[in-house]
This record gives sequence, structure tokens and C-alpha cells, in this order.
Amino acid sequence: MEDPMDERLAEQIAYYRVRAPEYDAWANREGDFDRGDRNEAWHEEKRRLAVRLREFWPTGNVLEIAGGTGQWTEQLLRYTPLVTVLDAAPEALEENRKRTARRTEMIRYVQGDVFTWEPPERFDVVFFSYWLSHVPPELFAGFWERVGCCLKPGGRVFLIDNLPSDEAEELDPETPTGDDMSVLRLAPDGNSYRVWKVLRSPEELHKVLFDLGWDLEAFATGDYFLWAQGTRSRLGTGSRVGAGGGSRGAEHEHHARGECDQRDRPTSAQAPSSTCEPHP
Repeated sequence: MEDPMDERLAEQIAYYRVRAPEYDAWANREGDFDRGDRNEAWHEEKRRLAVRLREFWPTGNVLEIAGGTGQWTEQLLRYTPLVTVLDAAPEALEENRKRTARRTEMIRYVQGDVFTWEPPERFDVVFFSYWLSHVPPELFAGFWERVGCCLKPGGRVFLIDNLPSDEAEELDPETPTGDDMSVLRLAPDGNSYRVWKVLRSPEELHKVLFDLGWDLEAFATGDYFLWAQGTRSRLGTGSRVGAGGGSRGAEHEHHARGECDQRDRPTSAQAPSSTCEPHP
């Protein structure tokens, strides 16, 4: 009998496989996603995100989780000579390849499930956009352990996600499923798919990550997006938040908790003892 978590994850992946050809229309506010006069506010906030990423300057060896069609892969390539793009949807990776065709020698494409993928090396930066809100709450803490295992000592994280707001809800109304953690979305193939959508304010995101041992600054761009950046917490002090600027049962437990290969585990002198330590 298949694990219910497996089934839900497979359904979410299936949705993004089907949606890959139209994803850029959503991001660019084109076609069915054109909202007329409200488009400019959306695009202005996206420009603010690009500025924040430039200030962060994601140089070195960069891992992009859930890289999708490459909207932000393009941005990352402005700052670094090497990007590894991980995504579970081959259709999304194909769109990414098309977008970055002139620079594919700088990109390593990996089709894989972030909850089971074994990173072959450590990275200077881990980046993800519009992904964290799709992480199942049951796997949230383990996902962040896995992020920690993907980073070199002192490595950094930059993330972008949707912001919970009345304006955002009016722009793209969602169909709730009744559990406050997922929504039902109609895909281009005519089928409806249930996907996780757990939105957090900058304050909420900061708090939950602080409790997990991360020191991330989190901010809203306005009404539609948030961004956060930071590292593993070493001193146990938080940073600021605000506006501005079954089949997998045991496998999920092992991988989603972020248990690392011994050869990649940092020494106690390199990182906090909690980083990538085995869990009971």
C-alpha cells in the first residue's frame, strides 16, 4: 500500500509537470494571468527581489532547489560561474534549458526529489524561489536540515516566496481544500491537483527558522513576495524581520531529516555540532 505522503508528493510533482509550459505566463502576468493595471505593482516587486539578490551576490558554487523554468536561474548566472539546478519535473527542466541555452556549460541540471536527493558536494549558496510554501509541514524541519547538509561551512541561503496578503489573494484566488495547508489547482490538462501552499509572513518565517537553528533576515517586498537570507545560527541569537527593503515512511525520515553522508559532514570546528548529525 502506497504511503499517503508519497501520493501527495507525486500529485504535486504531476501538477508542476503539466504546468511547466504555462508557468512563465504566470510569472510574467501574460495571457490568462494578465491582471491589467495591477500588473505593474507585481513587476515592481519582482524588480525589488532582483535588487535584493544582487545585494546578496550569490557567488561561488550555487545550488538552486526547485529551479523550475529558469526565471531565477538566469539571474543567478549573473553572479556565479556554476549553478546546479535541481527539480523533480523534467518538463520544467526542459523549459529551463531553453531559457539558458547559451550558457548551459555553466549549469548542471539534475532531475530529482529534494527530499531524497543526495548532494554530491557542498555548496556556497542554496537558493530557492516559490518553493518553501510547497514543502509539507511534516517535512519542513527535515527540509531545512537537508539544506544545511548541502551547504559548506559558512554557506548562505537566499529564498523567495509568495506573501500572504489580501492583495495577493485577489490577484490569484486559490481554491481551498479545507485543511489550511493545501489548495486545489486546475491545470492546463483540465485536471485538478492538490498542492501544499503554506504561506508565512516574514515574522512567522523568521521565528520558525530561528527555532530550527537558522539566522535569516526576512522581509516583504510589498504585497506579493517575501525574501530571506542568512546562514545557520552559530551564536543562538536571531536577526531582524520586517517590511521593507509506507513506501517512503522510513526513507522520508532519513532523507528529510537531512542526514548527511559521512564524507561531507563538517567537523565540530567547522560548524555547530547539530549540523548534519544523525538523529535518533
